[in-house]
Amino acid sequence: MLTPAQAETLIEQHLSCLPIESLPLTQAVGAVLRENVYAERDQPPFDRVAMDGIAVSTSGAVTTAGRLRVSGMQAAGDPPRTLADPESCIEIMTGAIMPRGCDAVVPVEQVRRAGEYAEIGRKPLTLWQNVHRRGSDCPQGTLLLAAGTRLSAPEVAIAAGAGMARLRVSAQPMIVVISTGNELVEPGETIEPHQVRRSNAYGITASLRQHGFARIADDHVRDDEVELTQRLGFHLRTHDVLILSGGVSMGQLDLVPRVLEKLGVSLVFHHIAQRPGKPMWFGVSQSGPAVFALPGNPVSTLVCLSRYVLPALRAAMGQMPAAPARIALTAPVDVKAPLAFYMPVTLRSDEWGRTSAEPKPTNGSGDFTALAGTDGFVELPPGPNTFPKGFVAPFFGW
Repeated sequence: MLTPAQAETLIEQHLSCLPIESLPLTQAVGAVLRENVYAERDQPPFDRVAMDGIAVSTSGAVTTAGRLRVSGMQAAGDPPRTLADPESCIEIMTGAIMPRGCDAVVPVEQVRRAGEYAEIGRKPLTLWQNVHRRGSDCPQGTLLLAAGTRLSAPEVAIAAGAGMARLRVSAQPMIVVISTGNELVEPGETIEPHQVRRSNAYGITASLRQHGFARIADDHVRDDEVELTQRLGFHLRTHDVLILSGGVSMGQLDLVPRVLEKLGVSLVFHHIAQRPGKPMWFGVSQSGPAVFALPGNPVSTLVCLSRYVLPALRAAMGQMPAAPARIALTAPVDVKAPLAFYMPVTLRSDEWGRTSAEPKPTNGSGDFTALAGTDGFVELPPGPNTFPKGFVAPFFGW
């Protein structure tokens, strides 16, 4: 069987990059940038006033003992005024361009008005105090956002400040979430004692939406080879990614692998040396769509989704990869099987701000109720072994 790292590499090698679309800034949040964004001008583009107050010439303020005649007012957005003489000052607003002939700003709370005069006394002035100098953040042409950046509110604001009305981003993949099984009953419908609720599909969809994927369809197919062939064939023709839950183990009604291969989906791997989630199946259709067939046990489903599917989708969108955080355990964990082990955890922070992972064992891969309040899971090496408190392991968030 493949190790988790080998499975991850094979998925990356077989997934194609999604096409590019151009979106207006108002629709770009959550998208992955597919072009570089550069500074349109110096930033700030002029000597920008950082406080309301008066703009002065430091030499003039010294010679007048801090009593200056107010010769006018300049607001943000006004063209720069010119100081009439060093013994004058100009009332100034935050964000305005620095008037010509001025080299410092005195905050309004340090100024006393007396008619047409402003008095600041003999307080020492520093050259360019309370002024954000031109280009001090970055010069024109600086790379502000690199291709592969996921766009949140700050990045959208940066792009707007660079004059970008539209951005080239990865198109959202068309994803369909498919659960299989005769035993599944929708929430809200009457359920018999021998049936179970259809919960995996809702968890998968919630996770996809939580991570910024919006084009998601849903389907439920019974354990019937004819029906499964018909429905999966339709989804292969109409979607970029299929995420299945159930039907991939070794039972007589685990029909998914056989049907997928009959439909022309080439198997890349089946089974990973891990617990939970060992039976995971991955393949790529000749027509392009990728198929992730996840085990049906709920904990296995969510673990495989977070460990493999979400990173693969982000890579297909061109998002820059991030190495998983490495976090120390707060308690020892026993791993008995010679398989990589995924332990659900809740993150804790101590008084010094250090984060650690508190193990939250489940009662098997069907015990999804134990996941409530957890933040993700850590990947522990194969056993048999006992990993002590303080052992540092990679962390994967839900």
